[in-house]
Amino acid sequence: MTETAGTPQPSATSAEHAADRQRLQELISELAVVRGKVTLSSGKEADYYIDLRRITLQHEAAPLVGRVIRQLLAEAGIDYVAAGGLTMGADPVGTAVMHAAARDGAATDSFVVRKAQKSHGMNRQVEGPSVEGKKVVVLEDTSTTGGSALTAVEAVRAAGGIVQAVAVIVDRDTGAKEHIEATAGVPYLFAYSKNDLGLD
Repeated sequence: MTETAGTPQPSATSAEHAADRQRLQELISELAVVRGKVTLSSGKEADYYIDLRRITLQHEAAPLVGRVIRQLLAEAGIDYVAAGGLTMGADPVGTAVMHAAARDGAATDSFVVRKAQKSHGMNRQVEGPSVEGKKVVVLEDTSTTGGSALTAVEAVRAAGGIVQAVAVIVDRDTGAKEHIEATAGVPYLFAYSKNDLGLD
């Protein structure tokens, strides 16, 4: 596939996609779920922690992340030419999507949103190829309240990007979907729910 206009569909067959989803789910359960009392970045407490950097930075799982997120976006009919989010949880997710897209012949860029605008150099908050006038997807590894994704949405819009959706690998079912959709006015998509991973 060598299309560059729009968003070419993932090249995997439905059987390959199902195998990718299954294997990524296994790796998340095996490598990323840590049980025990933890305080999340939102300040909330939980009985488990999902450390998705153990997935997004792992040699086998990272390519699966890119393919699974691309398929998720394709199934939802989301058109985009760039994907990224708030540093640092979103950084490897955006890179994985970019590489998976390249494999399918799609010209999809990635971008990184700083937590605050730089006060030197080009004074940018959104780094990478310009998002101005482009359809983009904001990514996160996981979300509890939606705060990080909303920070990224605001920064991307300020840089002229046209946000089409927010997508995460794992949804914790703690209100992020409702908060993001109500505040940002875009769909919130997730590849796995906490129930998919057997988490209460």
